[in-house]
Amino acid sequence: MFQARRYQHCPTCGGQIEYRVPADDNRERATCTQCGAIHYENPLNVVGTLPVWGEQVLLCKRAIEPRLGKWTLPAGFMELGETLAEGAQRETVEEAGARIELENLYCVMNVVRVGQVHLFYRAQLLSPDFDPGPETLEARLFHEHEIPWDEIAFHTIRETLQRFFEDRRAGRGYPLHTADIG
Repeated sequence: MFQARRYQHCPTCGGQIEYRVPADDNRERATCTQCGAIHYENPLNVVGTLPVWGEQVLLCKRAIEPRLGKWTLPAGFMELGETLAEGAQRETVEEAGARIELENLYCVMNVVRVGQVHLFYRAQLLSPDFDPGPETLEARLFHEHEIPWDEIAFHTIRETLQRFFEDRRAGRGYPLHTADIG
């Protein structure tokens, strides 16, 4: 079972944190023993795209941990002050230096064990030219048969790619997929 990030000290006053069930609540919360502030620990959103150019998809080779040197879709943590779509577009620019047009929200995956929700949009590349940022060793287009499946960084990336290619082969359009990833 997932263990929340554990506070030790209150971000408000620096006091000691205790985990207890506050009145009118049903689960333990990080509660300051000095100022009484309650700090909620919630899942983080990872947003990204599945960029397509003709019959190819864009993957990025990670230049950072975790999974250094493995292939991924352009994605990362959503920032405060942005929408899902804005975050997905920003991450695609930051990681791949790719210009895209966003299409439909395609995959929503709960990764409960690490307290994350991964959301991927389909995207149309506007150009096959890329300028990867510092978190990416290489950005490259792959046909389905060229995908380095044994070198995919995360299970959510594999799931998203597999569903995309299945949908494309079946010619049924690109419906919203949801999944719980163990």
